[in-house]
Amino acid sequence: MLPVSLSTLFVFAAGLRAQQKSVPPSTPPARIASPEVHADHRVTFRFRDPNAKEVLWVREGAHQALPMRKDNQGVWSLTTEPLEPDIYGYSFVADGVALIDPSNPLIKPSLLNPQSLVHVTDPSLPWEIRAVPHGVVHHHFYHSSVVGDDRDYFVYTPPDYNPEASTPYPVLYLLHGYSDDASAWIAVGRAPIILDNLIAQGAARPMIVVMPLGYGEPEILAQGFAAFQHADLVRRNLDKFRAALFTEVMPQVERAYRASGDRSARAIAGLSMGGAEALYVGLNALDRFSWIGSFSAGGLGENFDSEFPSLDSKANSELRLLWVACGTEDRLIAANRKLRDWLASKGVHFTAIETPGLHTWMVWRRNLVTFVPRLFQPSGS
Repeated sequence: MLPVSLSTLFVFAAGLRAQQKSVPPSTPPARIASPEVHADHRVTFRFRDPNAKEVLWVREGAHQALPMRKDNQGVWSLTTEPLEPDIYGYSFVADGVALIDPSNPLIKPSLLNPQSLVHVTDPSLPWEIRAVPHGVVHHHFYHSSVVGDDRDYFVYTPPDYNPEASTPYPVLYLLHGYSDDASAWIAVGRAPIILDNLIAQGAARPMIVVMPLGYGEPEILAQGFAAFQHADLVRRNLDKFRAALFTEVMPQVERAYRASGDRSARAIAGLSMGGAEALYVGLNALDRFSWIGSFSAGGLGENFDSEFPSLDSKANSELRLLWVACGTEDRLIAANRKLRDWLASKGVHFTAIETPGLHTWMVWRRNLVTFVPRLFQPSGS
C-alpha cells in the first residue's frame, strides 16, 4: 500500500465536504398516522407505497380483504365501518406480499406471520387496564435438555402475592397456539390484565399463571401448517412438550414460587395447538391436573381412543372441570364436536361452550374471561 500524506488526506476531506454541501439533503416523507381510531370506532389505516399497484387490508376475523386507495402522494388508505371494541390483528398486502403496518409499533408476535394490532377501546371490557391492584409478570429463560434448545416461559403472580404464604397458590398452566411464542397470552391475550380485573372483582381466586413455550419438537414450526398432516411429528411435539413441562418447567416454577403441587390446585388450558396440548397432557395425567380447558383445540386428529387410551367415566371422580370451547364459525368446530361426542360415549362429563366467532383472539380472550372464574372453586362451578 502506498503511503498517503496528511496534506493529501486534508485535501480529500475538504473535497468530500464540498461535494456533500453541493447535494441538497433529502427531505424525509411526512409521518403517517396509522391506525387512527375515530370517536365513532371507525378506523383509518394508511400505508405509503407509491410503487405498489394494489394494496389490500386484511383483518383478523374478517371474511375478506378490503382494497385500499392511493392518493397523489403514494399513500394508500382505508376507513372501516365502526368496529366493535376489541383488539384486532391486521396486515397490508401490497402486490401479494403481506406486511405489518410500519407506522404502528403495536405488534401481534408470531414465529411465522406477525401482524400489527389495532386497539378499539371500551373501559367496560375485561382486558382494559383499570385502576385496580396489578400483578407482576416474570420472564424466565432456561436450557431444555428434553428439547435441546434454549427457551423461555412467563409467570404471572397475582396482586399482593406473598412468597411466604402459608397456603400455596393455585396454578394455571396457560398454553399458546401454533405460530405464537411464549408471550402470546400477554401481548395479545392480555391474560395478566384479565386476571387483575377478575381478582379485583372477586370473580376469580388469586392464582399463579405459567405461560411456557409450547413447542416440544421445533421441526413442527419449520414445516409450517403442513406439519399437522404428519401424525408422527404431531405426536413427538406433544410428547416432548409434556416431558419438558413435567420435568423442567413445573419443577422450576414450584421451586421459585409459592406454587401448589397438589392436583386439586393445578389447571391446564390453551388455545388451538395449546388446546390440544392441554387435553393431551391433562386428560392423560389426572394425577397432576383437576381442571382442564380447551379453546378451539386443533391438532389432535380424530383417533381419540389412541390419544386418551385410559379415559373413561372413572375420570369424573378426579376431574373438577373439563371445559371444551370453540367458536361457531371456526374451521375446527366439527373436530371439537366430534371430541365432545367421543367424551360423551365414554361417559366423561364436560362443559361444552360454543361462542360466535372464528379462530381468533377475539374468541379466546372471552374464553379466558369465562373460564378463569370457574377455577379452584369448591364446586367447580
